Amino acid sequence: MVRAPFPQRFALTQGRRHPVRPAKPEGVVYARHIPWLGARFELRTVDIAADLPRFHRWMNDPRVAAIWDEAGDLAKHRAYLEGLQADPHLLPLMGAVNGVPFAYFELYWAKENRIAPFYAAGDYDRGWHVLVGEDGFRGRAYVATWLPCLMHYIFLDEVRTTRIVGEPRADHHQQLRNLERSGFARVSTFEFPHKRAALVMLTRERFFGDRLWVPDGILPQVPERAPPTAI
Repeated sequence: MVRAPFPQRFALTQGRRHPVRPAKPEGVVYARHIPWLGARFELRTVDIAADLPRFHRWMNDPRVAAIWDEAGDLAKHRAYLEGLQADPHLLPLMGAVNGVPFAYFELYWAKENRIAPFYAAGDYDRGWHVLVGEDGFRGRAYVATWLPCLMHYIFLDEVRTTRIVGEPRADHHQQLRNLERSGFARVSTFEFPHKRAALVMLTRERFFGDRLWVPDGILPQVPERAPPTAI
C-alpha cells in the first residue's frame, strides 16, 4: 500500500537544507499487470546477496559500461550497492517482468543530489537513473512498461513530489525521444564533470492530467479505467 506522508523535519547535508527522508522500503513496492505484454511488472528493492551477480554482469556489459562507466570486479559492485543502501537520499530498485529481473533503477532526492546546483530543486523533487541489463527486454513495448510505471511509483510514494527530474546525456537522442513521448520537457543543458547533460522534467499535473500511465499508441483498444496502485 502507499506509504503515509513522512512528517516534515529538516536537516543539513553538505550544506544543503532538505527534509529528513523516511526509512527505505523493503521488498516489492509496485506491481502492475501490463496488458500489451500480457505480463506482470514489479519494482522491488535491491537485495545485495541475491542481486549482486546479476548487477555485476550488467555493469560489465560494454553497452551499459559506455553510459554508466562503472565496470569493475565483484568487490567494487558490492561496495557500490552497500553505499547506496547506506545513503538516505538514494533508493536502488530492480524491475522485473513475470519475476525475471531485467532492469536496475536508482531513485534520488534532488535536493541532496549533485543535480541540485543546476536548477531550483524543490524539497520533494525526485530523480532517477536506469540501466536495462537484459537484451531481450529492450524496445518500445518495454520502455512503455518500465518508464510510466517508475514515474507512477515515484508520484505515489510521496504525495508532496510534484516534479520528477532526470539528467541524461545531452547527446543520448533515443533516450531523450523516449522521455519526450512520456511527458518530460527538456528544461536546459548543463555541464556535469563527467558529461554534458540535459535537464528534463515531468510534473505531477501532466502525468495524471494526461493519464500518462497508459503510453500513447501502445494500447489504444484496451485503456485502463483507473491508475494502478503501489504496494
